[in-house]
Amino acid sequence: MSSWTRWHGPAMARLWGFCWLVVGFWRAALACPTSCKCSASRIWCSDPSPGIVAFPRLEPNSADPENITEIYIANQKRLEIINEDDVEAYAGLKNLTIVDSGLKFVAHKAFLKNSNLQYINFTRNKLMSLSRKHFRHLDLSELILVGNPFTCSCDIMWIKTLQETKSSPETQDLYCLNENSKNIPLANLQIPNCGLPSANLAAPNLTVEEGKSITLSCSVAGDPVPNLYWDVGNLVSKHMNETSHTQGSLRITNISSDDSGKQISCVAENLVGEDQDSVNLTVHFAPTITFLESPTSDHHWCIPFTVKGNPKPALQWFYNGAILNESKYICTKIHVTNHTEYHGCLQLDNPTHMNNGDYKLVAKNEYGKDEKQISAHFMGWPGIDDGANPNYPDVIYEDYGTAANDIGDTTNRSNEIPSTDVADKSGREHLSVYAVVVIASVVGFCLLVMLFLLKLARHSKFGMKGPASVISNDDDSASPLHHISNGSNTPSSSEGGPDAVIIGMTKIPVIENPQYFGITNSQLKPDTWPRGSPKTA
Repeated sequence: MSSWTRWHGPAMARLWGFCWLVVGFWRAALACPTSCKCSASRIWCSDPSPGIVAFPRLEPNSADPENITEIYIANQKRLEIINEDDVEAYAGLKNLTIVDSGLKFVAHKAFLKNSNLQYINFTRNKLMSLSRKHFRHLDLSELILVGNPFTCSCDIMWIKTLQETKSSPETQDLYCLNENSKNIPLANLQIPNCGLPSANLAAPNLTVEEGKSITLSCSVAGDPVPNLYWDVGNLVSKHMNETSHTQGSLRITNISSDDSGKQISCVAENLVGEDQDSVNLTVHFAPTITFLESPTSDHHWCIPFTVKGNPKPALQWFYNGAILNESKYICTKIHVTNHTEYHGCLQLDNPTHMNNGDYKLVAKNEYGKDEKQISAHFMGWPGIDDGANPNYPDVIYEDYGTAANDIGDTTNRSNEIPSTDVADKSGREHLSVYAVVVIASVVGFCLLVMLFLLKLARHSKFGMKGPASVISNDDDSASPLHHISNGSNTPSSSEGGPDAVIIGMTKIPVIENPQYFGITNSQLKPDTWPRGSPKTA
């Protein structure tokens, strides 16, 4: 079991990974030409014997050639040509070095499919001429051509121009051979009738309405005579061009709004270099609301929208059919502008059920308008399930003083949407009313309890039952002291005399006031009272 775990655990996975790595290198090695070495991203050929006679290509069963980013070739005297299809398989190639070799010719379209090339070094080869057409589509950071026996001609004047316009202060020490086989510094080379061309685009007003047509004219000049061509990029509208020697025209028909802001260039090119003249196309068109969705909640509630239009359209919102005047609590926000496209939202600050309803967006400019509508549900009505979407009642709202929109203030203020601050104020007023009602209820209840306790206490004071000593005669039963108990579990009843009231644990003598019951002195029976003491039962 331990053996199985050892050979089928992480150790086995590492072993298999190493094996696949070895197989990969082995396959790459088998695919490499003689005198070259290959890895997953690099090919280098520096062994002069037996050497290579053609640009190295990987075999069909090799690793993907698109992963090759660097090719290094040196000391290959029999390598003389780079053909059009030699390099096209290496689409990911960034660095190409061919030094101390016999390179004499590079095909015009040799690097057409190698747009990632950044560095080319052709030092000490046999190049006598090199056209700029090989490299004009590349964004090269470095092109090194030192040590080549260039022939002094107009064909290499572009190299001189490139050196003069190069931003780097370091320049290459380049020479060319004149008719007398004398080396002349390329920086001093002067060739008659060999200069940069020029292009002049005679364009009318390029502000045009969608669906219309327009014609552009261009003329070029230079010696050698340049070629003229149009660079229209990814123009959507239908277009066609006509060229005659140094004159050309471009006609664009049924212009699309998608082409607004695009650049159109007339290019003049000859051996020395190129020149171009460009214009930007502006297309005016009616607004289109391409996106309008139900509100979403983030920091604020937002009804998102996207509007296209040129000139910039004025935006107006309607709530339940009436113009919505915006304020700091309900306002339109544009977050992203892409030339003629505007992405934004109607932002609402803490909306309530009072803000539920139908929201319509109208976009308008001088060429037309567009409108779309959505239903927004922010919160359920009180007493109604929040998930429901009730019919929104027509409520008369107060004017909360919002500003007019770009289109103009034609609001029927009797039907305005309530601002969220008004809704908040109303909510606070309702809460205050509820609080007052609750407090009043509590105070009233407390008063009732207190009154009940007072009444109970009075009843207990004058209506206590139990064994008692009646301190008056039978006909004095109306006395409030008639029923006062002197207790049975109290201190000795002999203490304090028979006419006493027990309060707590103390017996206190009591003398009844005959005036309390309205009894006159003539009604008293003093002869029946023992002298010096109250009457007893």
